[in-house]
Amino acid sequence: MGADDKIQNAGEKLAGKSKEAAGKLTGNERLEAEGKMDQSKSDLKSAGEKVKDAFKKD
Repeated sequence: MGADDKIQNAGEKLAGKSKEAAGKLTGNERLEAEGKMDQSKSDLKSAGEKVKDAFKKD
């Protein structure tokens, strides 16, 4: 995984956590759900990049 991808995924995860926290604070369930979804997307992207890296090493 390239450093740029790692930084981008970390930023997306952080943004998702922020959305989730803001949703909880304001009682906005939709915003909270969007935050959780953004975090999940970031996790999936990271996992996909790790799989690519594993195949590149062989």
